Amino acid sequence: MGRFLLGVDAGSTVTKAVLFDQTGREIGQAAQRVPHSYPRPHHVERDQDELWEVTCSVIREVVATTGVPAAEIAGVAVTSHGDGIYLVDERGRPTRPGILSLDTRAAELVAGWERTGRSAAVLPLSGQKPWPGSPVSVLAWLLRMEPDVMDRTAYALPGKDVIKHRLTGVFSTDPTESSLSFANVHTQQYDLETLRVFGVEQLFPLLPEVIRSDEVAGEVTGAAAERCGLVPGTPVASGAHDVDCGAIGMGAVLPGQLAIIAGTFSINEVISDTARVDERWNARAFVVPGQWMNMSLSPSSAANLEWFVTRLAAADMRAGSAASRPFGFVEEELRATESSPSDLVYLPFLYGSPYPVDASAAFVGLRGWHERGHLLRAVMEGVVFNHRHHVDALRDGFSVTDIRLTGGAANSARWVQMFADTLAAPVGVSTVREAGALGSAMLAGIAAGVYADLPEAAAATGTKPVVCEPAPGGVARQQESYRRYQRIVERMTAVWAELG
Repeated sequence: MGRFLLGVDAGSTVTKAVLFDQTGREIGQAAQRVPHSYPRPHHVERDQDELWEVTCSVIREVVATTGVPAAEIAGVAVTSHGDGIYLVDERGRPTRPGILSLDTRAAELVAGWERTGRSAAVLPLSGQKPWPGSPVSVLAWLLRMEPDVMDRTAYALPGKDVIKHRLTGVFSTDPTESSLSFANVHTQQYDLETLRVFGVEQLFPLLPEVIRSDEVAGEVTGAAAERCGLVPGTPVASGAHDVDCGAIGMGAVLPGQLAIIAGTFSINEVISDTARVDERWNARAFVVPGQWMNMSLSPSSAANLEWFVTRLAAADMRAGSAASRPFGFVEEELRATESSPSDLVYLPFLYGSPYPVDASAAFVGLRGWHERGHLLRAVMEGVVFNHRHHVDALRDGFSVTDIRLTGGAANSARWVQMFADTLAAPVGVSTVREAGALGSAMLAGIAAGVYADLPEAAAATGTKPVVCEPAPGGVARQQESYRRYQRIVERMTAVWAELG
């Protein structure tokens, strides 16, 4: 059996191939961006052939640069952004470009479902309400607007499963992806009734076979091996949604462990042994049968800081920071203003929010004496407050044993401290840089027989998180700031509705 595992993480922007040994130590990685296209307002797409080319390229690169013989790779697994949809014909050829979860073309359709009660009706069946990027929402829009494309389509696949098909020739998905729109929350199996609610039951034949995340879905074909620099016959695991793999990679594999991923999306999730349905979170199948990953999320996290820095401080970023720390100057500005407290509040809704109204971002309480450091702190604090909104919902529904954090915010000690103080709990920071790819590789290891199950994989690859304790005085200060934030959000609701 080979000594190494390959995890491919095809995110919304960057696709990475990361090689690990069986202890979870990263041997090497390669990454490339996959461009988006915006053919119309609200449409966010990518070329499926280009996605495959990039995937082949990064796999070839990581194998070549690490010098690991391809025959020593025991297994491969792919993870990718969830939601959205990729359509292919019976040979696996694209019938149109892939549609990403950032796409909002179906917003009006989803609003109609909300008004007519269909969204509420599907909640007890599927464990979640649809949103514009949900597979069922996008597919329903395509049925109306692109019927000729749908006539040519044989399979509707999640992003990772398009790559997996090209690696193996097998059309399949896994329970974490099948439960995004089409499964019964209690049985964790496909359920035609979830489609009947929306009048789109004709989509049912497009759904691929479901194979457990930690089982072999197929083997690398000769053609794929030649393209990717792998050995034909290498086992390919079924894999999982990227937020599941992210949690697994940071060691959150047991019920009660809450994982926070602070990146583009505010992702907050906790594993449970029972299905509990509530509109505040999505109850989706976890990689272990009979367990659920309960996700409360919104597109309102660390990307706010990236927006602020690139739009309002780009010159300082280029002039004052090493290439390895492009945001290094942020800490200097925060330090310069930390003795000058302010009540400035930032609402982090540049790309969306967890609220039904069309919320937008704003600084509230901005004065002429505020320095840029005050604004930076408010942005970071607003991101944390939005995470707390989601975490409070999950704490209300589930017993949380510990909290773990990864993503862009985990790179800042100051930001991590804000999380600990705002959540009034210790926060364990994952030391794994590529948690999603590692979680994917762990599933490949189980499928290939390297590990017996997920707990064994977690024990073999796990590293102890660095725990940040709430600071004396910090908790009380953040509780008052959060209450102020909540009051502002409540009062802004009518304004957002008018603007929308």
